[in-house]
Amino acid sequence: MTVDKPSFHSSASDTHTAKPKEQKSWVPILLISIAIAYLALVQYIPAINVFIQAFSKGVGPFLSNLTRPAFLHAAWLTLLLAVISLPLNTVFGLCAAWAIARHKFPGRAVVLSIIDLPFSISPVVAGLMIVLLYGRNGWFGPWLQAHDIKIIFAFPGMVLATAFVSMPFVAREVIPVLEEFGKDQEEAARTLGAKDWQIFWRVTLPSIRWGLLYGLILTNARAMGEFGAVSVVSGNIADQTQSLPLFVEDAYKQYETEAAFSAAVLLALLAVVTLVLKEILERKTSIKDVE
Repeated sequence: MTVDKPSFHSSASDTHTAKPKEQKSWVPILLISIAIAYLALVQYIPAINVFIQAFSKGVGPFLSNLTRPAFLHAAWLTLLLAVISLPLNTVFGLCAAWAIARHKFPGRAVVLSIIDLPFSISPVVAGLMIVLLYGRNGWFGPWLQAHDIKIIFAFPGMVLATAFVSMPFVAREVIPVLEEFGKDQEEAARTLGAKDWQIFWRVTLPSIRWGLLYGLILTNARAMGEFGAVSVVSGNIADQTQSLPLFVEDAYKQYETEAAFSAAVLLALLAVVTLVLKEILERKTSIKDVE
């Protein structure tokens, strides 16, 4: 009768392989801790400090800061910039997305690169480009001055800057949806006698509605929060060409910190609303993909 001897080699090897697993279990915890610490330093703590400073003297002063004439004018001007640039970029984005997704033509990659230009160019450089075109000494400056048309340091220049920096979002969100949707349903509707306008409203638009809404939300958020390009072309003149982000900077420079932080709270709430709507649309899109 033989008795099996215990295998010390196997148990030692199991102990040897268990140590790396225990060591590896600390890696995700370490990475998550680093990520949370970084986000806390860069985003969470500054955002919380904005709210603390805005309400440091109570709700009453906070609300009184939101009723100041300079703040109301800046908020109205910001809303007006978004109302004008949003339809412009919607029409442009839909046309560009349709042309790129439905047609193959020479220079298609160049068109895509031009659409993405506001992503790669600094907003300050974009504002400078507008000044070099429409300023007094710019390419179109003499003609504009001869016809008494003021673009730079006026509201039209702010519209141009806002429309430029928020241009790509609608097109970039709609193009992949159109490519995934394909042409089959549109061609079937055309075969049944539907006109192009009817095909767009009844076939194409329902299929791209979530991507379009997503692009609209991002466009509106960028239009209301733009600082660099608008600062260059507007001149930051109080009660004339001062948007809400510019009001925050000007109030802080004038040592009116409560007013600056109150306006910053409004912009922060706008960002929160944008993130909530973004999350809702992403869930709607994912549910639709599953179905």
